[in-house]
Amino acid sequence: MRGETDHAVNQIISVWVRDPRIRKNDFWHAFIDYEISLHTDSVCFTKKISSVRRRYSEFVWLRQRLQANSLLMAQLPELPPKNPFFSLNNAQQITQRMKGLQKFLEQVLQNPLLLSDSCLHLFLQSQLSVSKIQACAAGRTHYSVAQAVHSCGLRRFHSAEDLQKDLSMSCDSDSDSSECRDPEPRIKDLAMNKAESAPSLDLMGARQVETLSCSSGSP
Repeated sequence: MRGETDHAVNQIISVWVRDPRIRKNDFWHAFIDYEISLHTDSVCFTKKISSVRRRYSEFVWLRQRLQANSLLMAQLPELPPKNPFFSLNNAQQITQRMKGLQKFLEQVLQNPLLLSDSCLHLFLQSQLSVSKIQACAAGRTHYSVAQAVHSCGLRRFHSAEDLQKDLSMSCDSDSDSSECRDPEPRIKDLAMNKAESAPSLDLMGARQVETLSCSSGSP
């Protein structure tokens, strides 16, 4: 029994928020998304290494959802505040926000109650939209939480051929994620990112989060 307790105490969850990229909705509208990389040996996660991309508004949704699902029993950490003067061209503002998002996730992952929330696992380890995360967590999709987590590959795509091959082999047809939706727009995005790539604002300061205990309700 003591061995099991010691094992739980020593489980590691390391999370990084890094690699901000500008995405264009159209000529006038753009936003930034960030890579969330997670490495863990925790029994709370069926996938031990993952990498997804999320934008600030999705973090806002996640915090609201975790607060609602925990029935106010968990004290949620704060997100970096929304800044009406936030600029996509201001490296300092982007870096500060990125640090705040990483700190938020680090604190969330220390809470055993929150680790049992399927929405958190789908946010961190799938590219489902927030509406489909809610539907999947509520059992309203033809795929389970575990299937959604495992549906998209982790490797970075290096060519249009790689992308189409991966889509045909590993992605759920009902997913609208940035890596699982219709390949043609994604291929154009890849070309645009190559042509317009700027120096990365990558933060490599990984921190290790040690969880004292884990709920058994993870996906």
